[in-house]
Amino acid sequence: MRFGRIATVVSAIALATTVASCGSSEKTVDVQAGSGDKTGALVGVTMPTKSSERWIHDGDNVKKSLEALGYKVDLQYAENDIPTQVNQIENQITKGAKLLIVASIDGTAITTQLQQAADNKIPVIAYDRLIRNSPNVDYYTTFDNFKVGVQQATSLLVGLKVQNADGSEGEAKGPLNVELFAGSPDDNNATFFFNGAMSVLKPYIDKGVLTVKSDQTEFKQVAILRWDPATAQKRMEDILTKTYTGSQKVDGVLSPYDGLSIGILSALKSNGYGTSDQPYPVVTGQDAELASVKSIVAGEQYSTIFKDTRKLAEVTVKMADTVLKGGKPEVNNTKDYENGAKVVPSYLLEPVIVDKDNYREVVVDSGYYSADQLG
Repeated sequence: MRFGRIATVVSAIALATTVASCGSSEKTVDVQAGSGDKTGALVGVTMPTKSSERWIHDGDNVKKSLEALGYKVDLQYAENDIPTQVNQIENQITKGAKLLIVASIDGTAITTQLQQAADNKIPVIAYDRLIRNSPNVDYYTTFDNFKVGVQQATSLLVGLKVQNADGSEGEAKGPLNVELFAGSPDDNNATFFFNGAMSVLKPYIDKGVLTVKSDQTEFKQVAILRWDPATAQKRMEDILTKTYTGSQKVDGVLSPYDGLSIGILSALKSNGYGTSDQPYPVVTGQDAELASVKSIVAGEQYSTIFKDTRKLAEVTVKMADTVLKGGKPEVNNTKDYENGAKVVPSYLLEPVIVDKDNYREVVVDSGYYSADQLG
């Protein structure tokens, strides 16, 4: 099975942090980074929220690694409130930050603050979420987000037995009922995830192998603002109430994020799913959050996408250190991340599908979680 060959993929992730640059398009750092010794400089780090486990890990990993290199770090969480994040960035500029690392809540809402950073020759690294409509974004570190969507859709098809793990045709011919969810419309990544997934699913929908009984197939119809689990749960409940009556059932749900998956599963459970007579549908996810990995082990959520935030922090900190020392950091993508004002030189890491068959190898053996944490 392709999922079984996970060690090769994990090795590729490790190698991604050391491979040579594949080139870069624009040298955006020279003017902003300035010159001189930046030892002990203040770095401003802003993360969206502590309500998601992964952002806590991201913030902690970035802060710890920067401090190990001798930098001071102002780490802030905005709890998904845009004005709060705006104020945090402004305060970091006022405090004299020499570089900003920003995981934005709304990728279009901080252009004024980025201009302030540029005016003060402060370089900016967009962290995992592309900042849009500003020329003042120097670099972007993230995962291959289109591929994340492809993997989510692929795992959905494998779970439904429409496709085998090696990509060959599966035993299930359909029609199978699926429902689609997408992430927050103000998060640039959400469209990458959804487009990647639909590149895989749409041919099966067009052929009638998969049926979306709610008829909600457009991004704007299925997007969940701020990635809010309660909103996803309510939408799933509404779909079940209005669309699935009598003996009709949901066979699969494309969920782009573990937090949404938990909400979706709660709605399904309230509607009689999760029993021997009516098992849960195939539900995907992303981020390998602890609760969702436990859910996968328990046979509830089917899969998630593991994005090793330790590696993302490592790449970002290495990039920040290089920039602060007046150098030009490695990137491996200079064409795909156009933010409305420029193509942002980017470094992409590889995501990995996780399911009940390989979770130990991927998240336990790698040290991301301990066996005790998973029970």
